[in-house]
Amino acid sequence: MLISIVAPCYNEEETIGRFHDRIHKVAEELLPLGHDMEFVYVDDGSRDRTLDVLQHLAGLDPRVRYVSFSRNFGKEAALLAGLHHATGDSAIVMDADLQHPPELIRRMVELRGQGYDQVIARRTRSGDRITRTLTARLYYRIVNRLVDVELVDGVGDFRLLSRRVVDAVLQLTEYNRFSKGLFAWVGFPGTTFEYENAVREHGRSSWSFRSLLDYALDGLLSFNNRPLRAALHLGMALLVCAGLYTAWIVGAALVQGVRTPGYVTLITTVTALAGVQMVMLGVIGEYTGRIYYEVKGRPHFLVKATNVERTKDLIP
Repeated sequence: MLISIVAPCYNEEETIGRFHDRIHKVAEELLPLGHDMEFVYVDDGSRDRTLDVLQHLAGLDPRVRYVSFSRNFGKEAALLAGLHHATGDSAIVMDADLQHPPELIRRMVELRGQGYDQVIARRTRSGDRITRTLTARLYYRIVNRLVDVELVDGVGDFRLLSRRVVDAVLQLTEYNRFSKGLFAWVGFPGTTFEYENAVREHGRSSWSFRSLLDYALDGLLSFNNRPLRAALHLGMALLVCAGLYTAWIVGAALVQGVRTPGYVTLITTVTALAGVQMVMLGVIGEYTGRIYYEVKGRPHFLVKATNVERTKDLIP
């Protein structure tokens, strides 16, 4: 069985060499068991010497395949490109910063041999800040009540995918991608095992609080239209409340006569309604913006350099 290691890279010149050494060691251990490997690295428009290091590795190891983007298109595009260029019977998606321990690959391959199409590594939250742990748990509890697929806390992109899962994911051509949700959506038999959270060996994560928030919103909006339905229900509820309030005002005027209207009540009501309307417009705008990007039909990524003989920049 040929196993494709798919590893997106962004500014990983200090880490990619050590990552490849550890992956190469695992590959040598699996070779007597009848498993060969190819290494598909995707340089997501790095600003450092990541591409130079990948070219050097390709010169040393013929199993190294690299694709370098013309600019930073994001991790989702890098994952798509890596899966698109993977030719193996199975593909293992993992980060190149060594937070996904390469030594777990052997366990993934063993579980794949039991017939699972997806072997998913779920990291524990040991070592995380308590605030981040609580926020993550709250997010998954909320999102799983809304989205059409089940997202599991601690489950990321680190997983083994069979060839039929890879082919199924490549058929999903939407521009706004949320891979964790896509992997869950395609289904197929899968299993999960836990591993201890590893510390990043070099540099800092490029994920800021804002990017994590945007990523969370992508997961919420990509697999359901319930926020739109909630906005409709809220609008109907406000309409009923406004009707009841109007009836109360008219009734009070008929019984007690016209009195000086409540200035504070009026201003509070108008401000609250304006805020609700802005939230509704924001939700509608998010969905409209996604339609806008889908309709334009632009490629998910553009390739600047690669050692793959035939590349396809546009995913149909």
